[in-house]
Amino acid sequence: MKLYVFIVAPNPTRVRLYLAEKAAAGAEIDVEQITVSLRDGEQRLSEHLKRNPMGKLPVLEFDDGSFLTESSAIIEYLEEIHPQPPMIGTNPRERAQVRELDRLAHDGVLFPAARVVHSTNSPLGLPPSPEMAAHFASILPDALGVLEERLADGRPFLAGDHPTIADCTLQAGFQFARFGKVEIDPAFEQLARWDRDYRQREPACSVLVL
Repeated sequence: MKLYVFIVAPNPTRVRLYLAEKAAAGAEIDVEQITVSLRDGEQRLSEHLKRNPMGKLPVLEFDDGSFLTESSAIIEYLEEIHPQPPMIGTNPRERAQVRELDRLAHDGVLFPAARVVHSTNSPLGLPPSPEMAAHFASILPDALGVLEERLADGRPFLAGDHPTIADCTLQAGFQFARFGKVEIDPAFEQLARWDRDYRQREPACSVLVL
């Protein structure tokens, strides 16, 4: 299989962190990572549009030449075929709780942070929109507050004692926020602790550049 990605871009990063976490824990997932340069517009070339007509990343290419184009679907597929070590829980309740946290991290942090970046100083050259930036910046504290409460018991990861896809998604959002100079309020002390500690992990160091 081949995974088409671009460094720093948040949705590719969440998949790359997932793969790094699985590998660090002993899983052997044979996926070749190939860079498609968003800065150079390679996502708009016909070669990439054949992989994903939406021109987005990441894309997983199967050995038969077919493709999977959404980061959540890619992670879920890889987890299905490589369930150990588990990154989405071990029973129905755990899986539901991890997916809840992952959705909070994606919809409440990664997505609005990305909108702020692209509305202020877009690396893709999108036009500035102060109104959109202000709107999505106002959304961020809601999900951050919920995640802060989940970490208040001192747990090292969002779902407890082990990393899950939720940690990958949140850190992908945090890295893109750092890239775009979107501040995560330091008043969220538990999130600051989690961020500091997670970035020191070997899987994170192998993927993150900021």
